[in-house]
Amino acid sequence: MDVRIDESWKAVLQPEFDQPYFGQLTSFVRQEYTRGTCYPPAKLIFNAFDHCPFDKVKVVIIGQDPYHEPGQANGMCFSVSPTTPMPPSLVNIFKEIQNDLGTPPPDNGDLTRWADQGVLLLNATLTVRAHAAASHQRQGWEEFTDAVIRELNTRRDNLVFILWGSYAQRKGAIIDRQRHLVLSSVHPSPLSAHAGFFGNHHFSRANAYLVQHGQTPIQW
Repeated sequence: MDVRIDESWKAVLQPEFDQPYFGQLTSFVRQEYTRGTCYPPAKLIFNAFDHCPFDKVKVVIIGQDPYHEPGQANGMCFSVSPTTPMPPSLVNIFKEIQNDLGTPPPDNGDLTRWADQGVLLLNATLTVRAHAAASHQRQGWEEFTDAVIRELNTRRDNLVFILWGSYAQRKGAIIDRQRHLVLSSVHPSPLSAHAGFFGNHHFSRANAYLVQHGQTPIQW
């Protein structure tokens, strides 16, 4: 199957695109987008990959589901379109960055600038029906994004995987801790942020690890 995605990822993931489950997933997604509004816009489904080629990945942040309200999802976990107010979890992420690194929050929540520096903002499920959280789960996306993590884990060295919340931590269970740095904490959601997200210093720890392994740190 020919999928419109960055060429470096296409080379790595072609075996997935040729699997029966991916054909079924593609049919499901096309049908959903034809029937009604889904997010992100179809051209942005693989946006995280297009901004962060396979060989440029330095950091992987694992999310769960795209935002499901208008104007929010842009194909990268936690990121929103520049004109959209920041969701509460993203506000807390920028609070921790300020506490950790002294960097003031930006004026919008578009994280494309992170992706362009090598941060893969990977949702476990890449599409969602409008106003219906988790509506595209268990259709094949999780199998596909597991393969993304598996290929990064085995083909690359010295990556930073950031796992916020139990869902991301389960999804990242296969990561080789001897080969990569894995940073885990509770989710930045207002429901849990004060129970261990604030003060986790994930951003400074990620940068210290990158520098230690000869990489340019991320401008968070």
